Amino acid sequence: MSIVNISAYKFISLDDLPALRERLFARCEALALKGTILLAPEGINLFLAGSRTSIDGFVATLHDDPRFADIAPKESLSTEVPFGRLRVRLKREIITMRLPTIRPEGGRAPAVDAPTLQRWLDQGHDDDGREVVLLDTRNDYETDVGKFPRAVDYRIASFTDFPAAIAADRARYDGKTVVSYCTGGIRCEKAALHMRDLGMDNVYQLDGGILKYLEQTDGTHWRGACFVFDGRVAVDNALAPAGIPMPAPRSGDKDQDA
Repeated sequence: MSIVNISAYKFISLDDLPALRERLFARCEALALKGTILLAPEGINLFLAGSRTSIDGFVATLHDDPRFADIAPKESLSTEVPFGRLRVRLKREIITMRLPTIRPEGGRAPAVDAPTLQRWLDQGHDDDGREVVLLDTRNDYETDVGKFPRAVDYRIASFTDFPAAIAADRARYDGKTVVSYCTGGIRCEKAALHMRDLGMDNVYQLDGGILKYLEQTDGTHWRGACFVFDGRVAVDNALAPAGIPMPAPRSGDKDQDA
């Protein structure tokens, strides 16, 4: 598999969006990369595919900008480019939640890394002895493809539905450690910040999401495949294309999750 697929995001204030869009589009086009880059006042969210040389060239360009110097893309391989074209889009949010008071740039919610979460799940509690509750922040068609079996799944059609769902179910999490998770980290980061704003304690995000969990562990506790927003549809525990059909289209936002 010679095609390298990368995904990454960063919450950071951006005030030069049109110029940044043109610069990134030109660089991707010169490198023959395909995929999507979303730019908004709150940051960047990207999914790109191409040869190893081209991907490395783009990441080097990204790192030349001090605002993006610490971005560490998640990688997976495929035999073909899973995108039909290149798009660099300006948006209101890089992940739509419609709660403008949430500014992840102002400080991340505490994160738990993949090996630690696996250990917590193995032992049945966190390091302080509290029960661990996993919270899936993805859409229903994504959780149908794969999930942590005991995770709370609100069967939402769009991430914009998440605030109402958690507001109606806060009592479930009292006295427990909550770990929100998503595909690549962006939705579970916003979700964890929102829960902390609601006054909920012991809330973490899974750092790097499911993709990082599958990269850094043997996949224990995960069941099924991980839905991704490109032509591969989903990846397996080895981050290879899982070979499943595309789910039927749904209405609502398409929550791309780096």
